[in-house]
Amino acid sequence: MPNSTTQLHPPSEKKTLWAWTLATFFGAGLLKPGPGTYGSVAAALLWYAAAHILAPSFLQLAVGTALSAFVITLIGIRAATIVAHESGREDPGFVVVDEVAGQLIALIAIVPDWRHAVISLLLFRIFDILKPPPVRQLERLPKGTGIMMDDVAAGFLALLCAQLLRLFI
Repeated sequence: MPNSTTQLHPPSEKKTLWAWTLATFFGAGLLKPGPGTYGSVAAALLWYAAAHILAPSFLQLAVGTALSAFVITLIGIRAATIVAHESGREDPGFVVVDEVAGQLIALIAIVPDWRHAVISLLLFRIFDILKPPPVRQLERLPKGTGIMMDDVAAGFLALLCAQLLRLFI
């Protein structure tokens, strides 16, 4: 399978602004090193800020986080497909909307304090980097779906582990 540096075809001179903005999550994906970590941290910080500024109930926060992850995943598939095509790369490393969606999934039904947020962030990054089965297999899906779905699966694994850890900490 080609990696993020593999050129599929020459990059397009055209750039679809909304897709590049969302795919790089407002430029977080352009930061180095480790653009995926920057995307995950940005998502966790936005979630944490929303939890403390808006002060929703635990249920409202969980539902809002799940809905946000769902919408970002749906729009992210399209944005990732466009940016991959326009950049000429199969899975560009600067596309981090997948990390944003996965991180939000990892934060569903998490106690909104810094300790639990950091645990969810670390678990998500571990699963995203290691890509245990079936996470890695989802990368094989076509276009933006493959870019997004491995991180969605990593997010669900992180959520499951975070919920199990919550029983002990």
